[in-house]
Amino acid sequence: MPSKEPPPTCASRRRLLQGSALAWLATPWSALATDPKPVLLGIDAEFGLLNSTSAQAVELGVRIAVDQINAQGGVLGGRPLQIVTKDHRSIPARGIRNITELAALPDLVAVFGGRFSPVVIEELPTLKAAKVPFLAVWSAADAIVDNGSTPNYAFRLSLRDSLAMPFMLDKIRERKLERVGLLLTNTSWGRSNLAAVEKYVGKHASPKVVGTAWYNWLERSLIDQYLKLQAAQAQAILLVANDDEAAVLVNEIAALPADKRVPIYSHWGITGGKFFQQAGASLKVVDFNVIQTFSFFQANKPALAKFMATAAKFGIQRIEDIESPVGTAHAYDMTHILAKAIALAGSTDRTAIRDALEKVQVHEGLVKRYAPPFTPSRHEALGTNELRMARFTDAGVIVPSDQ
Repeated sequence: MPSKEPPPTCASRRRLLQGSALAWLATPWSALATDPKPVLLGIDAEFGLLNSTSAQAVELGVRIAVDQINAQGGVLGGRPLQIVTKDHRSIPARGIRNITELAALPDLVAVFGGRFSPVVIEELPTLKAAKVPFLAVWSAADAIVDNGSTPNYAFRLSLRDSLAMPFMLDKIRERKLERVGLLLTNTSWGRSNLAAVEKYVGKHASPKVVGTAWYNWLERSLIDQYLKLQAAQAQAILLVANDDEAAVLVNEIAALPADKRVPIYSHWGITGGKFFQQAGASLKVVDFNVIQTFSFFQANKPALAKFMATAAKFGIQRIEDIESPVGTAHAYDMTHILAKAIALAGSTDRTAIRDALEKVQVHEGLVKRYAPPFTPSRHEALGTNELRMARFTDAGVIVPSDQ
């Protein structure tokens, strides 16, 4: 039922999340003295990045699942799960330091990551050395899981670039748009997507890539790159960007004459921040499409009802209140899968939990039914069946394009 109160802001929701953790810490010692020692889950993400909502979305998903798991008795015979968060602000050096600090915590069993693939890629050697299972619930670069390590401590319940690019190119071809331009961030994430496009183009005659343009993080204008691609007769632009740069581009395109605007097909980094707040008015005249792996509007009803019943404790009254929905849904399902792996491992030994993640047989999740989530040869939980294109409503809600 729609709430009569306005939905919580990102800041107020953050206070709710912190409050739930502080409530545990503030419990009198006499009440905790006989309680089992908690099992720790780390979250290393971009909490302090201006305008970002992705880290908060991941934390929300983990906290909702943890609340459910603890209400059912926790793990390992009654030990509660407890969350430890670290802020890397999208800076790799901070991320490496965070991983080192998290790995030093006794009874920490795994680390959940945030949105930025370049940060995660730089963290991988530290994660490998510490033998900490890393759970990628947003970052999409193929190299995060395809990292060459044996055993591999990285597991992903998220999109990957080699799925995203072919899917969007197929959608462009379905619209009979024969020529596409690439507008990519000059990072390892952008290069990961270029590799995926090149592989696709090698097997398909259409659409043809007529040009590739690059931009740097926090550039204040992307119109020159866009016009270069449009002048090359691109009929669509395949965009790899985060929220700030994408909003700059959409506002600049909206200011052009109508015959200079071409459809934009965007990777999902733009949904991890305040993109709509910065570009909402321009979206009325720009044909903007974004890839997603999940929509709360199409979720299994029993699974959604279970999720929402707990989400209300964290200020979520309606699915429209959930910012960056894929991050929340992915983290929620991954936490439940991790709890099953902990049960299989029978301890907090990280190597045993890594092995157990490959042995969980079935999980009836919010995003899908995982049967199994992972195997020794497959550390990717999602595939092509979960992909869909989405758009923003006039209210800024992300909905499937066919809705």
